[in-house]
Amino acid sequence: MTDHLQTLKYIKSDVLSFWVSSNGELTGFNEYFYSLKQCLKKHLKIVNAAFLSYEGNSLIPIEELATLTIETKLNAVSWLMIETSFYQQKMVKLPYILKEKEAYNMMTDMVLFQPEGKDPIGVLLVEATDAWTDFMASDYGEECVETLMRVLQIFRENLEVKSNEDQYRKLYNMTDLFHSTMDIDLILENVLKNIRDNFPEFNVELILSNDQDRHTTIDIKLFDYLSERPATIEAFVSGDLTTELAGDLNCRLLNAPIKGRQAIYGILQVSAPTTYLFSTTEKDFVRMLAQASGNALENAKLYHQSHRLVSDLQLINETSHRLNMRIDIHEMLLFLQKQLMKSFQPMEVCFAFKNNDTFEVTDASTTLFTTEEGQTYIKHVEQHFEHTNDPLFIADFSRLTPNQIEYRSIMAIPILMEEKINGFSIVLHKEPYFFSFDSFKLMQSLIHHSSLAIANSILRNQLQEMVDRDHLTKLYARSYLDQYVEKSLKKDHSGMFLLIDIDNFKRVNDTYGHQIGDKILVQIAMKLNETIGTQGICARWGGEEMSVYVPNIDEKESIQLASTIVAMIPDATDPQVTISAGLITWDQNYRPAFQSVFLHADTALYEAKNSGKNRFCIHDRFLQTNA
Repeated sequence: MTDHLQTLKYIKSDVLSFWVSSNGELTGFNEYFYSLKQCLKKHLKIVNAAFLSYEGNSLIPIEELATLTIETKLNAVSWLMIETSFYQQKMVKLPYILKEKEAYNMMTDMVLFQPEGKDPIGVLLVEATDAWTDFMASDYGEECVETLMRVLQIFRENLEVKSNEDQYRKLYNMTDLFHSTMDIDLILENVLKNIRDNFPEFNVELILSNDQDRHTTIDIKLFDYLSERPATIEAFVSGDLTTELAGDLNCRLLNAPIKGRQAIYGILQVSAPTTYLFSTTEKDFVRMLAQASGNALENAKLYHQSHRLVSDLQLINETSHRLNMRIDIHEMLLFLQKQLMKSFQPMEVCFAFKNNDTFEVTDASTTLFTTEEGQTYIKHVEQHFEHTNDPLFIADFSRLTPNQIEYRSIMAIPILMEEKINGFSIVLHKEPYFFSFDSFKLMQSLIHHSSLAIANSILRNQLQEMVDRDHLTKLYARSYLDQYVEKSLKKDHSGMFLLIDIDNFKRVNDTYGHQIGDKILVQIAMKLNETIGTQGICARWGGEEMSVYVPNIDEKESIQLASTIVAMIPDATDPQVTISAGLITWDQNYRPAFQSVFLHADTALYEAKNSGKNRFCIHDRFLQTNA
């Protein structure tokens, strides 16, 4: 008994000596165990001994801890397989599961070192000697195990602190960098570098939500609710770290939310083999790294957002100021197209306005929308606005149509007049998820502020149209004709003016009534517009009198055109009527005064009336002759 007590004292003395001498020098558990083996050999004649360290439900040979690889963990002994062997005992005979391993087939006993209520530290395997057996069976054997356990526990805790020190130093350095930069690419680059340094054998991926209104050079994946795995979505929504055994991918996933104070900006995802179990320390490190990067991303995002808001306000102010300068609708839309191109970098832009029941594409649109391919996008937007006035945001159009489409990102904003859709604006880009939600909100604001100016311009045009056009015949009014002729006399090389009067129109009204008389006026107006087209203009002079003015036409062509008009009217009216007309032409050699044009045409008309009607007379520059 005294010998066993003395042995215990020697062992305690040696263990304490190892601890004091090794404080701050030993870099791993393996070095400490080597000293412990020498102690057991010296006092208990143990020649053959091994120590299996507990690491995440696995028992790993201590000599392999320093260069721990995934293969080591995969080949490790499962703690669950031998845990039952220690039922209410600290030392037992070696079980078969260990005996069958070549490295341990000479071992006979194993000792468990496990503090109460905590995970095991590890298991000591020995090839028993008589000295060992006698000592462990004595009253001092259990005390020796407790002493070794306490020392191993303290030593292991110190090693964990030391091993974590490097990780925390990296975290500190990275956090220090994050607080000194607003460069989002630099932040993401350092997140990936740090996580890959700590998990060099695993695949690491950054999955970010598309709300940053930027295009990073870092290799990232965009978060997509429709395609992400449930555990990844859970981490993104809940803000908690999740793990998943992804059998279909043949890996185990660790999802850490990249979380700031205001929102979650993405997921930091680490992929390991299916049999790998992430330790608590590893999870804590990934969680802290993700949180630090989330705070940094948020700060950078808010910084860029504040600058962008100033820029957005300047854009809206500049656009509103420009659009309220009483420019015409075409100039207005061209300016708006330029602003959209500058702000959102789309590949295509469209403005369409309602005309009766259909939407017509304006000249301010890019050429795509005049093609059949462009109609695909217009029709989809039209169908959307048939049911709602809400703006349309599509991140990936290819998911909504079975057809092959080239442009996948779409934003469409309605142009409202009196709470009704009068038109819409579309921007397109080939890349999916190209436009951010911030861009969508800015475009809404831009179009909303522009809608009032556009509506005012349209109303001005409609009002001007009412002033410029005769209500019944839709021909130009006399006031518009006066302005047109006056400008033409100043800038054009030649021209003709034909003043028309319907023969015996009072008799038509008396015979058929004024409703038929109005119908004849409309029939003649339509035929005149059809004949003249874009060469010149047709106007209602007053009552049953109409007029035609064509610039840049020579005298011979003028006479031919006047003859055609007089000849075609009987066939164009029902009941048939004829017309008389007075024609005046001018060129660079003879440029009459503005009022003289009408006076000479009226004189020629009077002559045509007195010459038998259903004819025209031409004003001669020197003499009046019948034509």
